[in-house]
Amino acid sequence: MGKNLFVGNLAFSVTDQELRDLFEKIGPVVSAKVIMDRDSGRSRGFGFVEMADNAVTQDAIAKLNGTESYGRRITVNEAQPKPPRRPMGDR
Repeated sequence: MGKNLFVGNLAFSVTDQELRDLFEKIGPVVSAKVIMDRDSGRSRGFGFVEMADNAVTQDAIAKLNGTESYGRRITVNEAQPKPPRRPMGDR
């Protein structure tokens, strides 16, 4: 199973399908999702892509990190696990 990739500095107009299309040039994509702001419904400028296997994941990082996409220089690296949320009473 491949690893999830974090894709940062996306143009705000990029769709899930356009993100998928960009990474499918490298290899098979399991999923691609641009993260949207829940209040405004607009892109937050980053997304996540899951590639089919680890070799393709590393290839995507090497080939796409620092490249220009839709007028912006994107960053591509392995996604870090989301830290656990603290209970409301611990804040």
